[in-house]
Amino acid sequence: MSAALHLARPENIERLLPLVAAFHAAEGISRTEDQRRAALMPLLEGSPLGAVYLIGPTRAPIGYIVITFGWSVEFGGMDAFVDELFIRPAVRGRGIATEVLITLPKALAEAGVKALHLEVDRDNSAGQRLYAKTGFRARDPYMLMTREL
Repeated sequence: MSAALHLARPENIERLLPLVAAFHAAEGISRTEDQRRAALMPLLEGSPLGAVYLIGPTRAPIGYIVITFGWSVEFGGMDAFVDELFIRPAVRGRGIATEVLITLPKALAEAGVKALHLEVDRDNSAGQRLYAKTGFRARDPYMLMTREL
Protein backbone atom coordinates (compact mmCIF):
# COMPACT_ATOMS: atom_id res chain seq x y z
CA MET A 1 0.00 0.00 0.00
CA SER A 2 1.38 3.40 -0.95
CA ALA A 3 1.05 6.71 0.82
CA ALA A 4 1.48 8.54 -2.48
CA LEU A 5 0.03 12.04 -2.16
CA HIS A 6 -1.91 13.74 -4.94
CA LEU A 7 -3.09 17.33 -4.73
CA ALA A 8 -6.88 17.09 -4.94
CA ARG A 9 -8.68 19.11 -7.61
CA PRO A 10 -12.37 19.91 -8.16
CA GLU A 11 -12.79 16.78 -10.28
CA ASN A 12 -11.87 14.69 -7.20
CA ILE A 13 -14.76 15.94 -5.06
CA GLU A 14 -16.97 12.85 -5.54
CA ARG A 15 -14.16 10.53 -4.39
CA LEU A 16 -13.27 12.83 -1.50
CA LEU A 17 -16.73 13.41 -0.02
CA PRO A 18 -17.30 9.80 1.18
CA LEU A 19 -13.91 9.83 2.91
CA VAL A 20 -14.69 13.12 4.65
CA ALA A 21 -18.14 11.82 5.63
CA ALA A 22 -16.53 8.69 7.13
CA PHE A 23 -14.05 10.80 9.11
CA HIS A 24 -16.80 13.12 10.35
CA ALA A 25 -18.97 10.17 11.37
CA ALA A 26 -16.08 8.60 13.31
CA GLU A 27 -15.31 11.92 15.03
CA GLY A 28 -18.92 12.88 15.75
CA ILE A 29 -18.75 15.95 13.47
CA SER A 30 -22.22 16.87 12.30
CA ARG A 31 -22.14 18.41 8.82
CA THR A 32 -24.26 17.91 5.74
CA GLU A 33 -22.81 16.89 2.39
CA ASP A 34 -23.54 20.40 1.11
CA GLN A 35 -21.59 21.91 4.02
CA ARG A 36 -18.67 19.56 3.37
CA ARG A 37 -18.71 20.35 -0.34
CA ALA A 38 -18.79 24.11 0.37
CA ALA A 39 -15.84 23.80 2.78
CA LEU A 40 -13.75 21.68 0.40
CA MET A 41 -14.35 23.33 -2.97
CA PRO A 42 -12.33 26.53 -2.35
CA LEU A 43 -9.34 24.38 -1.38
CA LEU A 44 -9.79 22.13 -4.40
CA GLU A 45 -10.04 25.20 -6.63
CA GLY A 46 -6.66 26.49 -5.45
CA SER A 47 -7.35 28.75 -2.47
CA PRO A 48 -4.04 29.88 -0.94
CA LEU A 49 -5.49 29.14 2.50
CA GLY A 50 -5.04 25.39 2.28
CA ALA A 51 -4.76 22.22 0.29
CA VAL A 52 -6.31 18.77 0.20
CA TYR A 53 -4.22 15.74 -0.69
CA LEU A 54 -5.62 12.36 -1.64
CA ILE A 55 -3.64 9.46 -0.23
CA GLY A 56 -3.10 6.50 -2.52
CA PRO A 57 -4.38 6.22 -6.08
CA THR A 58 -6.59 9.13 -7.20
CA ARG A 59 -9.12 6.72 -8.74
CA ALA A 60 -9.57 4.89 -5.42
CA PRO A 61 -8.02 6.93 -2.60
CA ILE A 62 -7.44 5.25 0.72
CA GLY A 63 -7.48 8.50 2.66
CA TYR A 64 -6.92 12.23 2.63
CA ILE A 65 -5.20 15.01 4.52
CA VAL A 66 -6.24 18.66 4.69
CA ILE A 67 -3.57 21.28 5.41
CA THR A 68 -4.52 24.89 6.15
CA PHE A 69 -2.11 27.82 6.25
CA GLY A 70 -1.63 30.74 8.59
CA TRP A 71 1.08 33.09 9.83
CA SER A 72 2.98 32.97 13.10
CA VAL A 73 5.22 35.66 14.52
CA GLU A 74 6.33 33.17 17.17
CA PHE A 75 7.49 30.65 14.57
CA GLY A 76 8.83 33.28 12.19
CA GLY A 77 6.53 32.99 9.22
CA MET A 78 3.99 30.76 7.59
CA ASP A 79 2.63 27.93 9.68
CA ALA A 80 0.14 25.22 8.89
CA PHE A 81 -2.42 22.98 10.56
CA VAL A 82 -3.31 19.40 9.81
CA ASP A 83 -7.02 20.10 9.77
CA GLU A 84 -8.11 16.55 8.97
CA LEU A 85 -6.30 13.27 8.37
CA PHE A 86 -8.18 10.09 7.54
CA ILE A 87 -7.09 6.64 6.44
CA ARG A 88 -9.74 4.02 5.62
CA PRO A 89 -10.05 1.61 8.58
CA ALA A 90 -9.37 -1.45 6.37
CA VAL A 91 -5.85 -0.23 5.55
CA ARG A 92 -4.82 1.27 8.89
CA GLY A 93 -1.83 -0.11 10.74
CA ARG A 94 0.33 -0.36 7.60
CA GLY A 95 2.39 2.78 8.19
CA ILE A 96 0.51 4.92 5.69
CA ALA A 97 -0.29 7.79 8.07
CA THR A 98 3.29 7.66 9.37
CA GLU A 99 4.64 7.96 5.83
CA VAL A 100 2.30 10.89 5.10
CA LEU A 101 3.30 12.68 8.31
CA ILE A 102 6.99 12.27 7.51
CA THR A 103 6.86 13.08 3.78
CA LEU A 104 4.41 15.99 3.65
CA PRO A 105 6.08 18.11 6.38
CA LYS A 106 9.37 17.90 4.46
CA ALA A 107 7.65 19.29 1.36
CA LEU A 108 5.92 21.98 3.41
CA ALA A 109 9.24 23.02 4.97
CA GLU A 110 10.79 23.29 1.51
CA ALA A 111 7.88 25.59 0.58
CA GLY A 112 8.65 27.86 3.55
CA VAL A 113 6.32 26.55 6.25
CA LYS A 114 7.99 27.05 9.65
CA ALA A 115 5.71 24.94 11.88
CA LEU A 116 3.02 22.32 11.44
CA HIS A 117 0.36 21.94 14.13
CA LEU A 118 -2.47 19.50 14.78
CA GLU A 119 -4.90 18.67 17.51
CA VAL A 120 -5.67 15.24 18.90
CA ASP A 121 -8.28 14.05 21.34
CA ARG A 122 -6.82 13.70 24.82
CA ASP A 123 -8.21 10.13 24.95
CA ASN A 124 -6.80 9.10 21.55
CA SER A 125 -3.65 7.31 22.67
CA ALA A 126 -3.07 5.66 19.27
CA GLY A 127 -3.23 9.05 17.56
CA GLN A 128 -0.90 10.56 20.14
CA ARG A 129 1.63 7.75 19.59
CA LEU A 130 1.45 8.24 15.81
CA TYR A 131 1.96 11.99 16.07
CA ALA A 132 4.80 11.68 18.59
CA LYS A 133 6.51 9.09 16.37
CA THR A 134 6.39 11.57 13.47
CA GLY A 135 7.86 14.47 15.44
CA PHE A 136 4.85 16.30 16.90
CA ARG A 137 5.08 17.39 20.53
CA ALA A 138 2.55 18.74 23.00
CA ARG A 139 3.32 22.35 23.83
CA ASP A 140 2.86 22.53 27.57
CA PRO A 141 1.37 24.60 29.05
CA TYR A 142 -0.58 25.52 25.89
CA MET A 143 -4.05 24.29 25.08
CA LEU A 144 -5.83 24.90 21.79
CA MET A 145 -9.00 26.92 22.37
CA THR A 146 -11.69 27.69 19.80
CA ARG A 147 -14.45 30.23 19.40
CA GLU A 148 -16.93 29.47 16.63
CA LEU A 149 -18.09 32.59 14.79
